[in-house]
Amino acid sequence: EYLPELINHCEGRGITFMSTAHDWEAIEILDRFNVPAFKVGSGDMTNLPFLRKMAQKMRPIILSTGMGDLGEVEEAVDTVRSVGNERLILLHAVTSYPARFEDVNLRAMLTLEQAFRVPVGYSDHTPGLEASLAAVAMGARVIEKHFTLNRSMPGPDHTSSLEPQELKSLMHGIRLVETALGNGIKRPAQVEQDIKVVAR
Repeated sequence: EYLPELINHCEGRGITFMSTAHDWEAIEILDRFNVPAFKVGSGDMTNLPFLRKMAQKMRPIILSTGMGDLGEVEEAVDTVRSVGNERLILLHAVTSYPARFEDVNLRAMLTLEQAFRVPVGYSDHTPGLEASLAAVAMGARVIEKHFTLNRSMPGPDHTSSLEPQELKSLMHGIRLVETALGNGIKRPAQVEQDIKVVAR
């Protein structure tokens, strides 16, 4: 009963509303509210009947892969594709709050991209911004970062969540990284032309 209020608030703020479904009823409810995509938490990656039911709605699916190995991800991808739904994004994740940097293994995100030929992203449970920014530099198309109004609130993931000003900083940093990536062509930048004359 509170979803219409949340959806209207998001629309009024220019935010795309999404929600993670955790049971079959939630799939139907979110489908009725015409969400642009379904988000699947890592805990449901191996729940293949659940994934099949969701995939049958033919909406894009953003699937977190925490706690899974490549074989389990393959089963999930095959399940979604088995009903003809090719609209899938895989998020590499480490399901720990907060996740340690030595456990992050961002290169696994690239493994997912190469193995399944789908867009990939990163669900970041580390403290701070660094892992998310590195993931964007490596090609992440989606970043999931938990958000809180106050990290001292009780609950399992507030300590690894961003507060409002930090979320703003992350968004700014992501846009800068995207700009810095450029087009990949190796040639002098226009701003180098005058310096080149002097330096050479």
